[in-house]
Amino acid sequence: MISAAAELARRLARDAEAVCRHYLSKGRRSGRYWIAGDVQNTPGRSLYVRLQGADYGPGAAGKWTDAATGEHGDLLDLIALNRSHHRLGETMDEARSFLALPRPAANRSHAAPAPSGSAEAARRLFHAGRPIPGTPADAYLRARGILGPLDWPALRFHPSVYHRADKASPLEFWPALLAAVTALDGTTTGLLRTWLDRSRPAKAPIADPRRALGHLLGNSVRFGTATDILAAGEGIETMLALKSSLPLLPMAAGLSANHLAALELPSALRRLYVARDNDAAGRHAAERLRERAAGLDVRELVPVHADFNLDLCRLGLDGMRALLTDQLAPIDRPRFLPDNCRIQPWP
Repeated sequence: MISAAAELARRLARDAEAVCRHYLSKGRRSGRYWIAGDVQNTPGRSLYVRLQGADYGPGAAGKWTDAATGEHGDLLDLIALNRSHHRLGETMDEARSFLALPRPAANRSHAAPAPSGSAEAARRLFHAGRPIPGTPADAYLRARGILGPLDWPALRFHPSVYHRADKASPLEFWPALLAAVTALDGTTTGLLRTWLDRSRPAKAPIADPRRALGHLLGNSVRFGTATDILAAGEGIETMLALKSSLPLLPMAAGLSANHLAALELPSALRRLYVARDNDAAGRHAAERLRERAAGLDVRELVPVHADFNLDLCRLGLDGMRALLTDQLAPIDRPRFLPDNCRIQPWP
């Protein structure tokens, strides 16, 4: 049976570059290695940490060697030396904190496992994550052209979320962007997991890098609190791209065309912008939502390309704002497109 310390070291190794960026921030990546001066984060080139490799044995990811001193070990050893710990328990607690894993509690009965796929399972996983600024989830969204702040309460990052392709496949662990799905009262009812590549800002190289759990129908991932006006669309990246151009407009992502069509709307709402994708499913979702929202002023926001994320990448911020200006109600333009709400592109 693998020990708890060995399992922590293995989990750290699966996200070795993130570990190095956190504890050896004065170093840099060079090919398959992270290079630094020593385990104390001194600038230099004598410490080599392997970023890729097998889980065990020679050449395993996370193994490091200091050519100047001859010291070597795994990432748990590196953290112990970096933080000047004197007990293994201190280092294991530090590692669990970095991995957003719960700390085992002595003399306490364990909570019953949440039913697989349940809203409770979604809430527990989301709670185990951490805010995304400075994480691989941040880098992934920036690579998608998303601008502006990303510290939304609905978004978190977890460095090691399990994935199983099917019942016959082994468990894999990948970093993941977590998006909380909430009801109108703010209760978390579900979660969207987007698994990320360990070495570059992209989705993980697996067949289905997005999966939801919990109760999604009627609920959404929310960016801002809607009162009288709301923009609703499908994907997270689509709505964050729109949020980059209209930062003051509350938005909600339904996560699919079908779920968008079934979205529950606030009772005080008087105008709804449907930020639909530019395809048949998007048009059908907008039509169904318009039928359900009888009595509201429902207007469509339509991208030039397949969706607003692609528009932002191809048109740029100014092009997106010019496109949206023509589609907003004239009375909403001063409110959501004032001169002082312009944001600078993220560097």
